[in-house]
Amino acid sequence: MSYEFCQEVANDYEKVFESDEEYDVIIYAGENMKELNAHLFVLRTRSLYFRTGFSKKWAEKKDGKFIFKKPNISHEIFEIILRYFVYLLRKEYLIKHDHEFLQQQCSVEILETIYQHESFTELWNFCLKKICEEPEILFNSNRFINLSERLLEFILKQDDLNLDEILIWDGLIKWCLAQHLDISRDIKKWDKDEVTILKKTIQRFIPLIRFYDISLEDFKLKVFPYKVLLPVNLINDILTFHSIRKDNVSNKELNIIVLSPRKSKCIYDSILIKPQHFAIFSSWIGKKIDNYNTRNIPYNFNLLYRSSRDGKTAKEFHTKCDNKGATIVIAKFYIHTFRSSKSSNSKSYSNGDPKSIQNYSVHGPVFGSSDLYENNGSSWFSNPSSYPKIDDMPIGKFYVDDYEVFQVIKKS
Repeated sequence: MSYEFCQEVANDYEKVFESDEEYDVIIYAGENMKELNAHLFVLRTRSLYFRTGFSKKWAEKKDGKFIFKKPNISHEIFEIILRYFVYLLRKEYLIKHDHEFLQQQCSVEILETIYQHESFTELWNFCLKKICEEPEILFNSNRFINLSERLLEFILKQDDLNLDEILIWDGLIKWCLAQHLDISRDIKKWDKDEVTILKKTIQRFIPLIRFYDISLEDFKLKVFPYKVLLPVNLINDILTFHSIRKDNVSNKELNIIVLSPRKSKCIYDSILIKPQHFAIFSSWIGKKIDNYNTRNIPYNFNLLYRSSRDGKTAKEFHTKCDNKGATIVIAKFYIHTFRSSKSSNSKSYSNGDPKSIQNYSVHGPVFGSSDLYENNGSSWFSNPSSYPKIDDMPIGKFYVDDYEVFQVIKKS
């Protein structure tokens, strides 16, 4: 059966769904048992749950129509589920409009419903995938605080949750406080009993937060104020981690167990940054005041070189990166988490020095006379001259954990 024919059939089903023509199933949903009309063929082919529910053994019929009662699921949610089954037959709809579907349909109530029903596997996998790709839609929702403990825990366990860890922490604190509206938002006003209540609420989620991926600055500003809710040894370990991290002491030497960073699915094949950073860099390249979002980036970024993968040598760098046109270099080293694209000192354009970019066979990337260059493997050096100084950028010798080089090509 051709794709075009399948789409034509799906379009016909959607028209039938909208018009209630030829329906053979009546669903009574919600406490008020509001009536919904549906089609047995669509339900049974799209869901094991309905296939079982409409088996000869369990099916109830009246006037030639199957009757299905579900008072514990609201009429609105059931209608969205039915509509989704039709959309599954029209995959091009989800390809083009998955963002809108997630924003409009994957409300907290719907997520809770499909999460609790194992038979809605396909719908749940779709929503979970989109949540991990664009978690801001859920975390920024006013209904985020209505998530159940079980569902929130499940989401926080996802290694590919594409959100900065400090924003995940912010969301957790917001959710936790919302569960106890009678407790003040002012930490200084908490008494011993209130601290105990909040600790009990948040404790199951603490092991799921990658605290070591939160910058020291953010930790002091947004995490440390809630130290009464965290284990004392965790606070001490995090402070120790940051205090000697700059000396390149390994976690094993520190005797600290550090969770692996979340691995977001980045279409640009980076292990150092996330898609939203490519959107920011694209805005810098075009010198835009407002940032692009991840859905309208006007450039392709092709990975040419990764030091941890290709070898930390100048020879490998030049072999893979020379004569490739416009490129961007992304380096990971210890300062603090990249946050603001609008800070006047978070980016620096050349001041016009003809030596802004140089090429030396014995070095990796070289910017300016000595502004920033790879000296020997993980060893880099910085001394601003051709570019204005960037706040918090180290001066002199420092170490880079890893760096990537991407070829930048304008989309046609």
